[in-house]
Amino acid sequence: MYDVVESFVSINGEGPHAGEPAIFIRFKGCNLNCIYCDTKWANCADVQSEKMSAEELCVLVRNTGIRNATLTGGEPLLQDGIKELIESLAVQGCRVEIETNGSILIKDLADSEHRPVFTMDYKLPSSEMEETMCTENFKYLGIHDSVKFVSGSIADLERAREIIKKYSLIKKCHIFISPVFGKIDPAEIVDFMIKNKMNYVRLQLQLHKFIWDPTRRGV
Repeated sequence: MYDVVESFVSINGEGPHAGEPAIFIRFKGCNLNCIYCDTKWANCADVQSEKMSAEELCVLVRNTGIRNATLTGGEPLLQDGIKELIESLAVQGCRVEIETNGSILIKDLADSEHRPVFTMDYKLPSSEMEETMCTENFKYLGIHDSVKFVSGSIADLERAREIIKKYSLIKKCHIFISPVFGKIDPAEIVDFMIKNKMNYVRLQLQLHKFIWDPTRRGV
């Protein structure tokens, strides 16, 4: 059984499939506590959640008619049996995407028959969680996966550039840099990218925060 705090149909707000319709399943709980987290409510021990089986979640997704299924949180990889859920969704024809915080090893899922697409964070210094990052994960990323650097300062951007170069991420997967909402002007990120000739790296703005109220849930 899985701890689900919400599910909804919206558009992908981030990544290479930004703008496409998707069904989101948000799970309870996270092992990190990022300063800028915009879903802290989903990580609270007393947050209301519903226990749902893989079969029930597959029915929920199937009934939407949407084939992009995004598993998010919290941290979805903390859910017992997440591999079985991914397999079940994939078998019924879904493109399954995992939004993961980068602290949990993905090797088992990356090597599985029904491999999901990974959108993985690398937590930069302003998050106060960088020491938790599992850089071994970079070995298991592929051309359909993404690494997201959420940046709140120029120091964050310098660190992101260092990590991208150190692990040759441009040759492995999609690379996105996003601003911490309200903390850094996106124009500063663009200027930094141009100044440092960050070819094949993309600025990413969270579409849902521009279409709807930035604090609104279920979008």
